[in-house]
Amino acid sequence: MENSPPPPAAAAEATQPDPLHTSPAAMRPPSPPRAPLAFPTLDSLASFLRPRLPPQTLASWGAVPGTKTLLNLFLELSDGDCTLDDAAPAAEVSPPPRVVRAVRVATVRIRNRRGARLVEAGQLMSDGTVRRRGARPLSEKMRPGESPEAAAARAVREELGAGARVRIDGARGAPRVEERESVSYPGLPARYVLHAVDAEVVGGVPEDGAFETEEEGEDHGDAAGAITVKRHYWEWVDDDEGDGEHEEEEVAAVAGGGARGH
Repeated sequence: MENSPPPPAAAAEATQPDPLHTSPAAMRPPSPPRAPLAFPTLDSLASFLRPRLPPQTLASWGAVPGTKTLLNLFLELSDGDCTLDDAAPAAEVSPPPRVVRAVRVATVRIRNRRGARLVEAGQLMSDGTVRRRGARPLSEKMRPGESPEAAAARAVREELGAGARVRIDGARGAPRVEERESVSYPGLPARYVLHAVDAEVVGGVPEDGAFETEEEGEDHGDAAGAITVKRHYWEWVDDDEGDGEHEEEEVAAVAGGGARGH
């Protein structure tokens, strides 16, 4: 009959792709991952951010107590401590797309021999202000290719001092992702990927009460205009004095320190 279906072999042949007439979509190679945005100068970073942020945002950085400067962000990007994710050039869409500062953070839950947790209560900044931290654990931004354990060990050296002896037990569970506006850079949304690391103090720091340490990891301390951490204030707390999940939320809200502050 005129409308009868083709025999099975013919039908199968008709559905096979034609190697001589491949569709353009099939021939197109997969898109490579986008390279992180790079800024050779401070002015280039300012020019990129200005049309993507609310008016007067950059002017408030470093002027409002508790915030960092544009130079701090430039140094973070230069060191690979964070990246900026942008959907498209600002001139191509209206309103301009949101730019997000992406940070990977190792949060280190350090316990002493009686089971108390070490938390950072505050930081003395280079401008003389004291930034209150709440009951948050030691934390450190992770560098490209760095594991949570390696970042945790670096945090111990830089913030507790070279004499601190802490056993890093390893990362715990899958990382958590949170997005919120950065306290250090108001108006700039931030995406935090939080890796929890367990650790135990072996020696080299007081295991009871409150104590303070000098910051040893500020390699940009002489950069004019950067606000850095000079001193850390620590306390030991028992589990019934704070909630661990709240601590990680506090890290996402105010984590960081020095020229590479979160």
